Amino acid sequence: MVKNAFISIISQKENEENRGSVEFQVFSFTTKIRKLTSHLELHKKDSSSQRGLRKILGKRHRLLAYLSKKNIGRYKELISELDIREIKTR
Repeated sequence: MVKNAFISIISQKENEENRGSVEFQVFSFTTKIRKLTSHLELHKKDSSSQRGLRKILGKRHRLLAYLSKKNIGRYKELISELDIREIKTR
C-alpha cells in the first residue's frame, strides 16, 4: 500500500514537471516492470512478455548506471523511494 501511495504522489508531481528526466523514466520503467512481473506470475510461458521485461530491465539498468555516475545523491534517493536494489557496477 505504501508503494502505491508513493507512486501516485510521484506521478502527480512529475505530470507538472519534466517527463524526460532520468527519475521519471526510471519511475515509468519500474511501474512497467511491476506490471509485467505480475502478468508473468500467471502466464509463465509468455516468452514475448519475458523478452519485453528483459528489455525494459536493461533500459532501467542503463539509466540507473548513468544517474549513479552523474549524481550519486539523486541515485540513492531514487532507489530508496522506489524500493529497488542498487545496480552492480563492473
